[in-house]
Amino acid sequence: MKFCVQLSPYLPDADYGGKRLLDDMMEHAVLCDRLGFESVSLTEHHLINILLMPAPLQFAIKIADATSHLKIMIAVSVLPIHDMRVFAGEVVVADIFTDGRLLLGVSRGAFPFEMSRLGVPIETSREKFDESLDVLQALLSREEVSWEGKNYRFDPLTIMPRPIRQPMPIMMAAATPESIYHCARRGFHVQTTPLSGDRQLVIDQIEAFHRARGELGEAGRHLTLSLSRIGLVTRGPEHKRRALRTAYHYYSQFDNVFTGPGIVRNGFIEALPREQSIEQLDDNLLIGPPSEIADKLALYAERGVDRFVLNPNFGAGQQEMLDTISCFAEEIVPLFRDERAAGCGARARG
Repeated sequence: MKFCVQLSPYLPDADYGGKRLLDDMMEHAVLCDRLGFESVSLTEHHLINILLMPAPLQFAIKIADATSHLKIMIAVSVLPIHDMRVFAGEVVVADIFTDGRLLLGVSRGAFPFEMSRLGVPIETSREKFDESLDVLQALLSREEVSWEGKNYRFDPLTIMPRPIRQPMPIMMAAATPESIYHCARRGFHVQTTPLSGDRQLVIDQIEAFHRARGELGEAGRHLTLSLSRIGLVTRGPEHKRRALRTAYHYYSQFDNVFTGPGIVRNGFIEALPREQSIEQLDDNLLIGPPSEIADKLALYAERGVDRFVLNPNFGAGQQEMLDTISCFAEEIVPLFRDERAAGCGARARG
């Protein structure tokens, strides 16, 4: 199992400032490169203070310039809000400037507030996403592409410069087991997350991916599953209680724009009451001492997750996040290097 850190900017208040926020993320990326993580990942979100990253391809180039080996995963680009004739060229340039270290993930969008403000309501974004993905793949793989569809109509054109990799691997974001199965069955790499969901949801997501990959046979052997989860290494019971309260507040905002009414004021999401208890959240997230986190990670490794994506930025302090990244590299990742997951949990408990 490979390890990745999600650079998911979370702006706690206006006084923190965008420059400081992005500088924090750069510090994470440089540390990940030095400590030997396989990759970092970047979201794309606009107009809100959670997962805030309106220019992931630009940020990927900056990260590549400051690091030596990290892959930079765009997790994910929201295709319906872009014109594929422009976006395809931007992807090619970003891939060139990152020396082929770019991993492109795509999705239809997740937050109704964001999508409606950008002119593509979430209720109709699926249709535009499907066509956009077809157009993007055509532009990246062929020359003199013309199109006659509902959302795109254009005469023959060729994006320039041409891609340096053929085919360019594309990863699909999917959350439900059914959607994970269908994405993998179509031959796409998959990134998923159970969000604050429980162990059974994780198992169902992983099994759906492997069922699809198995049905593809040899054609599916190269496909990978990346699984993202909020996590933080804590030192002592009070630190853990404080981190869980912070995570609970984060999800009180997240739920508002993901499944709730989308109440946002001046770019900041209002926290709303949640049905899930803090104790349930504790069971589901990777917040705790290294041994507890390793035990939970053993499930992912033994079930066949190819890449674990750690997201430590849910309101934790910068030093807490840096300490977590360092602890993962020094105390947790080595337990999984032999990929014998059953032994990982035992060693962590010993």
